[in-house]
Amino acid sequence: MVRSMTGFGRAKSAADGLSITVELKSVNHRYFEFTSRLPKGYMFLDEKLKSFCQQKISRGKVEASVIIEDNTEGNTVVEVNDGYAEAYIAAIKKMSEQYHIKNDVKMSSLVGNPELFNVKKQSLPDETVTAAVLKTAEEAMESFIAMRTAEGGRLKNDVKSRTDFILEKVAFIEERSPETVKAYRERLEQKIKELIGDTQVDEQRLLTETAIFADKIAVAEETVRLKSHIGQFCKLLDSGEPVGRKLDFIVQEMNREANTIGSKAQDMEIAHTVVDIKSEIEKIREQIQNIE
Repeated sequence: MVRSMTGFGRAKSAADGLSITVELKSVNHRYFEFTSRLPKGYMFLDEKLKSFCQQKISRGKVEASVIIEDNTEGNTVVEVNDGYAEAYIAAIKKMSEQYHIKNDVKMSSLVGNPELFNVKKQSLPDETVTAAVLKTAEEAMESFIAMRTAEGGRLKNDVKSRTDFILEKVAFIEERSPETVKAYRERLEQKIKELIGDTQVDEQRLLTETAIFADKIAVAEETVRLKSHIGQFCKLLDSGEPVGRKLDFIVQEMNREANTIGSKAQDMEIAHTVVDIKSEIEKIREQIQNIE
């Protein structure tokens, strides 16, 4: 199934006292590229998330954003900074004696100094956090892929309708080409008669010139190859695999055949038709830039 490279997914969960939010979003990119936005102290999750996403996504610039709130009860430990406290109190005592100021320091005045205490949180093991985050990421990935798949379906329908249009135009060129040869022969014969009057026209010479012209403007090989490229293009769209880069290559080949047909065109209607074909190929090329 065709997938777009543009997607977004979000999930929230609560486990082991943690409240976790994971957001996944992606945009176009030639290859797979991953970045993460993680809370301080949780950078160990980066490689885990990258590996997880790479198993699900083959192309696109992916960003994973993780928010973790630790609601675990009793996980905070407050310790006295003994060295600092001793020095702090000693300095106050010295200042009192040196400047003859009453030392009326109370506990209530000491606790206002944040440097007297070390506040620590007892973190959960990395393995526990990783498992909880990846489980949430799995839920976010489901909606993320669903969005990419839905957008991919729209892209597929759009480019297929354009290939159908191109095939119609190619059929017109194949039908029109013999008519241009016939018209050329008639114009050539008329011009010769105008030049030589009633003299008999050299039929063999006329056939030779017509054959040269027909060979010069022949586009049968190009139209056959163009139809073959379109067939391969549509087959890849139905393959269910990541095919964006392959499609891009085929579109280049389609454009090359269209250019060759255009360079050989000696008929105004065919020339205009080639312009229409090239316009549709360019629109297809723009659309597949967003296919995984």
